[in-house]
Amino acid sequence: MTRPLAEPPADTEKHDGTRRRAWLHGAAGRNLGLVVALLLLCVFGVISGGERFANIDNVMTILRLAAVIGVLAIGMTFVITSGGIDLSVGSVMGLTTVWATTLATQSMAENSHWIVIVSTALVVGIAAGAINGVIIAYGRVVPFIATLAMLASARGLAEMISNRQTQRVESGAFIDFFRSEPLGIPILVWIFAAVAVAGWFLLNRTTFGRRTVAIGGNAEASRLAGIKVQRHTLYIYALAGLTAGIAGVMMLGRTTAGTSTHGMLYELDAIAAVVVGGTLLIGGRGTIVGTVFGVLIFTILTNVFTINNMSTSAQLVAKGAIIVAAVLLQQRFANRSKST
Repeated sequence: MTRPLAEPPADTEKHDGTRRRAWLHGAAGRNLGLVVALLLLCVFGVISGGERFANIDNVMTILRLAAVIGVLAIGMTFVITSGGIDLSVGSVMGLTTVWATTLATQSMAENSHWIVIVSTALVVGIAAGAINGVIIAYGRVVPFIATLAMLASARGLAEMISNRQTQRVESGAFIDFFRSEPLGIPILVWIFAAVAVAGWFLLNRTTFGRRTVAIGGNAEASRLAGIKVQRHTLYIYALAGLTAGIAGVMMLGRTTAGTSTHGMLYELDAIAAVVVGGTLLIGGRGTIVGTVFGVLIFTILTNVFTINNMSTSAQLVAKGAIIVAAVLLQQRFANRSKST
């Protein structure tokens, strides 16, 4: 005679349910939602665009377009995770393309190596980001205002330097390098992947990343815990400037020209990708993986709209609706986390 199987204790079922909810509301659950959204967009693209969307050339075009915004968004992830915002990254990117293609810079590059063009762009980006950091951290100016001022100043300075003219890159070696395709994949995509991996490591596996999250969660508590909040804030904005410089170099490689109009409104695309990816706008939580998914979602969305001959106005409306939906979901999950 066999004994009937005992029913699982109620506590075990309750514990399993709690673990399931925690998993769904955690990083894995959020990334799963982004993957599902990305797949749905791809399915819609295949249905509506057919071969024009699914062919390998279009896939490479999507990745190439996502690369520049993606690098900007990686830097923006650190800024937003720390509880700040940077509206100037697009303008700083435009400034780096202009400064790196001035006659003086290109003459030095011609006499030495095209790496001078890259170095100039990176230095200009870091300097602009550091100025933002000093004003915000030590001048105690609200990040929105400080970076808004840099947005206008960097764009104006780029126009003054270039005299509103397009400056072509003269170095053939520079152009050849940034048009190369190792293993059949554009070098711009490789650079984006390298920056994303470095950003993930920096945010998740270093003291710098843990301090960034801590400052975004509670700046005063971080200060009392011994973190140099002002200095760390300066580093974060300098990092955002560095990614703007890298994005500027990538833009030069893609277009072979520097102009003050490069990066117009790119800051909004970068912020949107970061928010949709799951980084909290109020700070204290950031995800590089989510940011990469956010960039791909927006780039594929734009590509699908373009293939289907939809107007740019419709694209902007759709992007705005997605951003609002993402922020509402963030608020809902944040409130639920506080109540549990």
